[in-house]
Amino acid sequence: MSAPLFLVEALPTGDALTLDGPEGHHAATVQRLRAGEELLLADGRGGTAAAVVTAVGRGSLDVTITSRGYADAPVPRLVTVQGIAKGDRGELAVQAMTEVGVDEIVPWAASRSVTQWRGDRGVRAREKWVATAREAAKQARRPWLPVVAGAPDESTATVARRIAGAAAGFVLHEEAEERLTTADLPSVGEIVLVVGPEGGIAPAELTAFAEAGGRPVRLGPAVLRTSTAGVAALSVLATRLGRW
Repeated sequence: MSAPLFLVEALPTGDALTLDGPEGHHAATVQRLRAGEELLLADGRGGTAAAVVTAVGRGSLDVTITSRGYADAPVPRLVTVQGIAKGDRGELAVQAMTEVGVDEIVPWAASRSVTQWRGDRGVRAREKWVATAREAAKQARRPWLPVVAGAPDESTATVARRIAGAAAGFVLHEEAEERLTTADLPSVGEIVLVVGPEGGIAPAELTAFAEAGGRPVRLGPAVLRTSTAGVAALSVLATRLGRW
């Protein structure tokens, strides 16, 4: 089994570190790491360091750095615009998309979103997505932490502008004729993938995205839930782009 990964604000410049705070608590109390065991540290921006535990304290670990590394950011960059979903479906989507390699997630206030992020509720909901992406990145041992955009969400007009500035934009739609498995993909830049909420993408939204350069695509004959469509599409892209 690979060594567990813990996120830190900055990697140590020296050879020793005390891992404390929430990450130290999780390592020492939850995972019960012991002296001599190995772990990985990451700053979420590509930097990594392998380390070995030298001592265990109350909610903290002392570690010695054994090696350092850096992973370049993947290209092209994969951005998923996720229609806000009710209940925990949005968080399930964020978790799965992070595990398969999404680089940025944009919460989208679609016209058919049952749940609307307004005021403090929206701020708290977005924070849940950020926390979910962080934990999923650790589980997947990802050196790059996905960005969760929005303040707290984005409008259709903002999403359309994002598509217009991307190297490619794809809108998952059950009536599309083109398949994502055969669509032309850029080798650099940004690929924006739009996933609708439970009620789907409204005709006016589809038109706005098409005018911005977004191409409607489908995955297959089945109609997927909003919590699974994004991860399925990202799996296709990861395979076609050679990430997998």
